[in-house]
Amino acid sequence: MPTPTRPRLPLADRAPGPGTAASSRPPRVDWRLRFAVLALVWGFSFLLIKVGTQAFAPFHVTFGRLLFGTAVLAVAMAVRRAGLPRGARTWGHLAVAAFFLNALPFSLFAYAELTIPSTLAGICNATSPLWGMALSLVALSEDRPTRRRVAGLGLGFLGVLTVLGAWQGFSGIDAAGTAMALGASLSYPIGWIYVRRTLAGRTESHLSLTGAQLMLATAQLAVVTPLFAGPPAAFPLLPLLAVVALGALGTGMAMLLQYGIVAEVGPTTGQMVTYFIPVIATAAGVTLLDEQLTWNTPVGALIVLAGAALTQSRSTPRASRQR
Repeated sequence: MPTPTRPRLPLADRAPGPGTAASSRPPRVDWRLRFAVLALVWGFSFLLIKVGTQAFAPFHVTFGRLLFGTAVLAVAMAVRRAGLPRGARTWGHLAVAAFFLNALPFSLFAYAELTIPSTLAGICNATSPLWGMALSLVALSEDRPTRRRVAGLGLGFLGVLTVLGAWQGFSGIDAAGTAMALGASLSYPIGWIYVRRTLAGRTESHLSLTGAQLMLATAQLAVVTPLFAGPPAAFPLLPLLAVVALGALGTGMAMLLQYGIVAEVGPTTGQMVTYFIPVIATAAGVTLLDEQLTWNTPVGALIVLAGAALTQSRSTPRASRQR
């Protein structure tokens, strides 16, 4: 989930360095197939959250997700001999990134799905590029507004209002749950901007930084979960398997996939997975969880995705268009 946009890996804008897998050997599986698997895994993550919260508290689901995801990355780091980053300052920045890119959004989505369908959570996740564009205009001086990007921002939020049925007074929509899902989507670009400002140019590999980031997020939930949730009363098999899959596949394996795709074809192509996640999440929720779908949900989702695509586009300079 992204990180999408689920979540961008730290330093995703930098070309793979000496410590990355992309520089040591060619990938065995075509990036298009890995891209499809990533979209499926992140799309189904919202269904897995819903199944997990049927038996476990939201913090339990989030802690389990981070724990199993960290285990996968720890194994990958051991296999590739990727050491942990050094320096207290770096770890401090990674702790902030872990909060905004993992601990906070994962927890908010888990709490949101107590009261809203997984389909709506998946669509809310697609608003992350819209939040990112709005924030980057303020926080990043190199990101200049263009008519196309501003139009995409307005179109995207019009799509959000369509999904929520604004003309009906938002009837049938849980306001708190929806706000938490939108807050989770807002948390991602906050984390991305922070990483871009503080960790860009590091010499460590993406795997090393991402592994450390996920370890810190797991530690954060290890402190919070006992205080607010206590131990689980039982461990039903299906919800437990959902949490394990959410962590091992939807977090650990997904981060490795995204890490490899971005290193091979670049962040622009890699982040396009964001546009497939709500489609898969909606299909999974309707077919497997029997969630109800009204006309405004898919129509609004398409509008959101169109707006998000516009915010990520770049206008061709006028001089080059005249040639």
